[in-house]
Amino acid sequence: MTITKPFYLSAILAFALVSCSAPKQLVSVDPAKIDTMPLKTTKITNKQLERWSHLDLTQDTIPGMSVDRAYQGILKGKKATKVIVAVVDSGIDIEHEDLQGVIWTNPNEIPGNKKDDDNNGYIDDVHGWNFLGDSDNEQLELTRIVKKGNDGSIQYENALAELKVKQAELEPQKQQLDLILGAEAAVAKHLGKSNYTLAEVKAIQTTEPGLLQSQNIIVQVMTSIGGDKAKFDQEIGNYKDYVYDQLNYNLNTEFNGRKLVGDNPDDINDKNYGNNNVIGPKKESAKHGTHVAGIIAQVRNNGKGGDGVASDVVKIMTCRAVPNGDEYDKDIALAIRYAVDNGAKVINGSFGKSYSPNKQWVFDAIKYAESKDVLFVHAAGNDAKDIDKNPNFPNDAEGTAPEFADNVLTVGALNYEYGSALLANFSNYGKVNVDVFAPGVKIYATTPNNSYEYLEGTSMASPNAAGVAALIRAYYPSLTASQVKRIIMDSGTPLNNTLVLPGENGGETKLNQVSVSGKIVNAYNALLLAEKMAKK
Repeated sequence: MTITKPFYLSAILAFALVSCSAPKQLVSVDPAKIDTMPLKTTKITNKQLERWSHLDLTQDTIPGMSVDRAYQGILKGKKATKVIVAVVDSGIDIEHEDLQGVIWTNPNEIPGNKKDDDNNGYIDDVHGWNFLGDSDNEQLELTRIVKKGNDGSIQYENALAELKVKQAELEPQKQQLDLILGAEAAVAKHLGKSNYTLAEVKAIQTTEPGLLQSQNIIVQVMTSIGGDKAKFDQEIGNYKDYVYDQLNYNLNTEFNGRKLVGDNPDDINDKNYGNNNVIGPKKESAKHGTHVAGIIAQVRNNGKGGDGVASDVVKIMTCRAVPNGDEYDKDIALAIRYAVDNGAKVINGSFGKSYSPNKQWVFDAIKYAESKDVLFVHAAGNDAKDIDKNPNFPNDAEGTAPEFADNVLTVGALNYEYGSALLANFSNYGKVNVDVFAPGVKIYATTPNNSYEYLEGTSMASPNAAGVAALIRAYYPSLTASQVKRIIMDSGTPLNNTLVLPGENGGETKLNQVSVSGKIVNAYNALLLAEKMAKK
């Protein structure tokens, strides 16, 4: 899984350093007019933020996907067929209050009888399959390459060099984290409680150097995140997980997360592994997949959490194949094939990595999905890099070479602020290898144990686009996967703004310089175009 630095990291690092009778037309705003549209000067409300990806640029000056407009207009009163959307991810809390009604159930499997009733090779796969078994944490692929030893390849040399860089970057982060954690403990001990306020910390009177330093640290960090201690605890806890997961698992060449699975990950024919526990060994580790599923399918307008793009028309199939670290090519290839063979028409892949030793297995699976008319929607990645030059696997082309399959939609991430900061500052981009952009910053959706959170990443942009794809396939089932891909790309809202290029060095760019379409996903437009194509 492509690791996104927690959104609060910058603060911590700063411390350290239409009418039914009238014919409906595509929303086609002159790019020059879009550039001069008045920006939203009032702060976006919490209610808007919870579902900003459903709003409309021309009506709300918020660069959402016009989902509400689609439901209120073109979809009103229309009938749809249910579409299975496979979520290849970290697992899904299928018991979540806002997802229970949208989880796919295998109609040909008898639960709990320990038999493979449908003869698909998986025993009791009632809601999908867990290709990771009881495993949870994993190394990055580059760590695994280094662990295998020097085989004289350029891949090994590049992986070793990158591993050393990442380890070097991690050390000062660990030092500053430990400093903050130590300061927090010292302040809590002095005040005699852990749930203190910023005012109480500021009020500490001391001449003891160590406590004085701790006081200053906590004041600075709490101030930078708004002074809320509960938020401080949550964000420092998440930052701790981020740092120590890399230290203990992702970048640790001595760690062996695959031992719990019991298979040979380098043998694609060794398929007798995993289990049917699609949540995973613990619900908390299914956070990423649960959030992704919620973006697509959490129930609309029920007063809970956010709204799913396609909740009325989808069933979510769970394929657990993405650990806390990088996924194995074998698991992804088999998960894609499982989804295809069990009826999925859209597969969402909110994962990715820079190295793929057995990429051909995945490429073959993608081509298999194409042959069965299944759309694969994939996150572009969160490294703020040009993936035309720095690949993010899996992909559908090598560098700038022609695509080997026409069923892959690669999605970059948008910010909720219309203007120069429209592109998410972490999002990968590519004039050849990123097809379109969709909302991916501060997306509110389901998380385990009946909770809801804001998360960000191209991991969130991908299911937003996948939700639109599911709507098209549900309401216009005669259209092929390739047609759905082209519809989403062709019908998007074109923008000609000067934008800040993602990455530390920034620079100026335009949407058509960092994506194939030069557009942002627009569900209303996509469904209008789909209706037109379906009539043909």
